Amino acid sequence: MFSRPRRCIVRGGEVVTAAGVVRSDVLVVDGVVAGLGSFEPGHDEVPADAEVIDAHGSYVLPGGVDFHTHLDSVFRGSIRTADDFASGTAAAVAGGTTTIVDFCRAEAGQSLADALADWRERVAAQRPWADYGAHMVLVQPDAETLEQLSGLPDLGVTSVKMYLAYPGQMMSDDEALLRAMQSAAESDMLVLVHAENGHAIKVLVGDALAAGHTEPDWHGKTRPPMTEAEAVMRASVLARLSGTRLYIVHVSSSEALAEIERARAAGTQIFAETCSHYLVFDESMLEGVPREIAARFVCSPPTRSLEDQTELWGALDSGPLDVLSSDHCPFALHGEKIVEGDFTHILNGLPGVEQRMAIAYQGVVDGHYTLARMVEIASSNPAKLAGLYPRKGEIAVGSDADLVILDPRQSSILSASTHHSAADYLPYEGMEVSGRVRQVLLRGETVFFDGAVLQNQRAGAYLHRSTPSHPLGETK
Repeated sequence: MFSRPRRCIVRGGEVVTAAGVVRSDVLVVDGVVAGLGSFEPGHDEVPADAEVIDAHGSYVLPGGVDFHTHLDSVFRGSIRTADDFASGTAAAVAGGTTTIVDFCRAEAGQSLADALADWRERVAAQRPWADYGAHMVLVQPDAETLEQLSGLPDLGVTSVKMYLAYPGQMMSDDEALLRAMQSAAESDMLVLVHAENGHAIKVLVGDALAAGHTEPDWHGKTRPPMTEAEAVMRASVLARLSGTRLYIVHVSSSEALAEIERARAAGTQIFAETCSHYLVFDESMLEGVPREIAARFVCSPPTRSLEDQTELWGALDSGPLDVLSSDHCPFALHGEKIVEGDFTHILNGLPGVEQRMAIAYQGVVDGHYTLARMVEIASSNPAKLAGLYPRKGEIAVGSDADLVILDPRQSSILSASTHHSAADYLPYEGMEVSGRVRQVLLRGETVFFDGAVLQNQRAGAYLHRSTPSHPLGETK
C-alpha cells in the first residue's frame, strides 16, 4: 500500500512550523517538500498518479528531532540498553520523531575516526527507521585525542559530549574539559556536558550508605539540585574561558536554570535542554514506594520537586531552555532496573523516545506554550544545533519531507503493551495524553501508519552534520 511514492500530496492539514500555523497542502516530490499551497486535482504540478494523504482536521508537523538518545549502548561494562537502533528508531518514528542524534565512543587506543566508522557500520547493519547522527563522547581525553577533534566535522560530527559525573567511569576533570573546549572552539564544535558534581555526589553516597540508607529515594537525596547547579556554573565558566559553545543536557532543577541564565547574561554561548520525564515525574516517585516501583523512575539527574517541574515548563516557553529531548536510555526492568542491594545498583535511565512528542504536545494543550513553540523545542531548535536545519526540523520548499500528521481530536493512553520500544516497561504507563499520531513520513515515505511501524520500510540514513548557521529563534 505504501511503496515509496515519488510524488504525494498531504492535503488539507494545518501546517505547523516555528513561524506559526497555516492551512496548506504539502507537495512532496522525491522525498523533498516541493511546494506549499493549494494543490487540487488537475494542478499543473500534480501528476495524476500522485498519492493523496488526507490531513483534514489534523496538524502537519515537521518530524521531531531528538538530540539525546542512547541506543545499543553499553553501561557499567557489560549491560546493554534494551533498544538497539532497529527497535529504538521504530519507537521514535511511532512517536513522531524522524531524526535522532546518538552517541559514539572510542575504545581505548582507538582513533575517533575509526570509532565513528565502526559505529556507522554497526548502526547501518541494524537498519534503523529514523535518520541519525552522532555526538562523539570524550572521557578524560589526552593530547593525541584532542588533536583528532578537528577532523570530526569532515566526517559529519560537530559536537562532543563530556561528563562531570561518574568518577572513575565517565568523568573528565576540569583540566580535560577546558582543553577539550579549547580544541572544540577551534573547529566551532558544540560541547555537550552532563552537569553533576561527581566527586561531591560520591561523598554524599558514601555518607548515606554508612548511615544505613539504602532505599531508592536516596538516589535523589544524594544528588541534590546544588550538585547540578554547581556543575552548570563550572562548565559555563570554562566555556567562557575557551570561547566554545556549550550545551547542558537534561536540566532538571530551577537552581540549574538560574545558573544558565546567569551564564547567558555574562556572555557565555550556552544552550540547554530538559527531558520529557522531568516534566511529568517528580521526586515522590521514589519515596515510600516498593523498590520494584521506585526503580522504574531512577535517572540522573533525578526527578525533582513539583516546583522545579513548574519552572521547567516555564523555561521551555520563554527560556532559558531551548530543546526538549528524551534521553532515551532503556534497560530491562527485572535484573537491571530492579536489583538486590542498595540504591547505587539501580541503573540510571528511562525509556521515552516514543513519548517525547506526545508530552511536548500535552504542553500545548495544558497552555504552557504555543504549537509553534512546541515545534521549535522539539524539531527546529535541535535541528539547528545539530547543523541539520532547514533540511530537518522545518516544512519548507527544499526541506526533507519528514512529516507528522497529528489528530488533535483523539487521545492516547501510553502503555508498554502498545509502545514500539523493546523495553519491557514504561514509566508513563496509563498516562492519557491529548492527540494521536496518525501517520509519519520520512523523506516522503510512510514509515508509520495507524498504530503500526511499516516493517518493510526501514529507510534511515546517516546524517552528515554541519556547523550550525541558523541562530535559535530564526526560522528562515
